[in-house]
Amino acid sequence: MKLTRRNLIANSVLGAITGGALTRMGSGSIQDSGDERFDPWIEVSAEALKFNLKQLQSLAGKRPVLAVVKNNAYGLGLVPTALLLEQEPGVLGFAVVKVDAALALRAGGIKKPILHMGTSSLDAAREMVEKEIQLSLYREDEAERIKQIKRKTEKAILAHLYLDTGLGRLGMPYHRASDWITELAKRSDLSIQGCFMGFTEDPEFDRVQLRRFVELAAELKTRGVDVGRLHAASSNGVYHVPEARLDMVRPGISLYGAYPTSPKEEMAMAELRPALSMRCRVVRVEQLRKGDAAGYGRKYVATEPTWIATLPAGHVDGVPRDFVKGARVLIGKDSYPIVGAVSASHCMVELGPERSVELGQVATILGPEHPDIHPSQQSLATGVSVYDVLMHLNPALPKTYA
Repeated sequence: MKLTRRNLIANSVLGAITGGALTRMGSGSIQDSGDERFDPWIEVSAEALKFNLKQLQSLAGKRPVLAVVKNNAYGLGLVPTALLLEQEPGVLGFAVVKVDAALALRAGGIKKPILHMGTSSLDAAREMVEKEIQLSLYREDEAERIKQIKRKTEKAILAHLYLDTGLGRLGMPYHRASDWITELAKRSDLSIQGCFMGFTEDPEFDRVQLRRFVELAAELKTRGVDVGRLHAASSNGVYHVPEARLDMVRPGISLYGAYPTSPKEEMAMAELRPALSMRCRVVRVEQLRKGDAAGYGRKYVATEPTWIATLPAGHVDGVPRDFVKGARVLIGKDSYPIVGAVSASHCMVELGPERSVELGQVATILGPEHPDIHPSQQSLATGVSVYDVLMHLNPALPKTYA
């Protein structure tokens, strides 16, 4: 088969829907997960997604949510997670940063608005416009690009204006934006749906950024320019910059149950439930003698007879190497430390002087069942960013949704 963009998108859609293996929409208990597989899998909870959405909306004064599902929905699986969230009336639409993700959402059955928060080639922009995907505008040459897009489509061009108020990553610099926006707003071939920015997440400077943003919006309003819905607050902003909640909020990681910045403080403001569980089954239980080692580099050496359980999950699956610095795994009712070294396909946990687990028993590395395995706790214990904990999960891991 000839490799074309459309074929590539079709394959990526299939991968997004199946997670690289058969995706099952249904129930599956911890002790009975379908095929009794040993290799790792992911379970996604629709109830936890719904709970987190309600918590964030309550915190944000019932404002609508533009759900950020970038980077494979933070590890949960792009299309299935978006389909679950689309059922909720509080979700206005979805935001992604890659063209293929935007197209995969539409091909996967998403009907609500989709915002592509980046730039693209003209061909990709035309394809997104045909699929009624909203573009982000921030380049000096957007007027010319819009003209060229419109030559080949009868569809309305829907877009949000992306402003750089100090993050320095993407966006039209705010101090050059007023005349640029005024000219774009005159175009009959463009419908401006919103205007947005991103914070540096430096608490003091965030206020400076927000002031720049709202002052520009106010100036444009005096000129008679309508820039649509204003949005600035990501998960961190929803929690820590209440003035930035504006017309809608744009959370990502907190929808999936992880705290963005300061878990203890944020938990007191609005509780979240991990919507993802990462599990596998124990593949070996063995007693080390005094002086025996576990893992590459002999970084763990038993000082007394000690039982070790081996799990078939390693850094290729998304278990960070630094999880040996304090992460724990739930097996049965108890949690145990990861020790030695996380290899590509395996990690090991220290059980102690007694054999307390058995071959084939389910081990949960991330999930809601115990405080020790909450993604934010694993992050705090090891120094691994909670964003890395979730977004570096292997997208090919089998997933179930219930």
